[in-house]
Amino acid sequence: MNLSALRAKLRDVVRKMSVGGDSGHDLAHADRVWTHARTIAHGEGVEVTPVLLCAAYLHDLVSVPKNHPKRSRAAMMSASAAGPVMQALGLSPKEIARARHAIEAHSYSGGTPPASTEAKILRDADRLEALGAIGVARCFAVSGALDRPLFHPDDPFARDRAPDDQSYALDHFAVKLLKLPETFLTPTGRKLAEDRAEKMRRYLVDLAGELGSPPPDW
Repeated sequence: MNLSALRAKLRDVVRKMSVGGDSGHDLAHADRVWTHARTIAHGEGVEVTPVLLCAAYLHDLVSVPKNHPKRSRAAMMSASAAGPVMQALGLSPKEIARARHAIEAHSYSGGTPPASTEAKILRDADRLEALGAIGVARCFAVSGALDRPLFHPDDPFARDRAPDDQSYALDHFAVKLLKLPETFLTPTGRKLAEDRAEKMRRYLVDLAGELGSPPPDW
């Protein structure tokens, strides 16, 4: 099966399994991660394979809310659920094992280190989704779903308090998002991440201006 036909089948799987799920981990997210993965692979001179394609589309097959006690196991659960899907699509046992490892290793909280080029590319591709304009949108969407305020009413940029992203959406920029570029594993991915982080800092400058506050030094 060529990549185009395989992608069409994978999109059908994700579309059916993501109905009513987290809007930040839906088919559109999978489409973007696949686009990022191809961009990074091409930048690194790496062949785009069915393994990378399957990992990109199936990495969030099981979506667990950010505040759920099993959140750190979401990648492992997705990898397990992806196995039978890939088998039905005709991937070999070796290909399935490689894709499952990439899925297991993509998670920020899962703790599995990426041991293959495909796993490193997938992790970078997925983390790009937390940065740039999309990253801003997803951050506020997730925080809204968790019923967290946009920012602290008196100290939005945490000048006189410790940032607390369990309480305020904007604090997540300082706690995690703007630190992500240094965690990227490929030169191509890191360059893309740094560019997107700068877009987020420009957003913070605009937001600070609207709030009548100096911009943060995050």
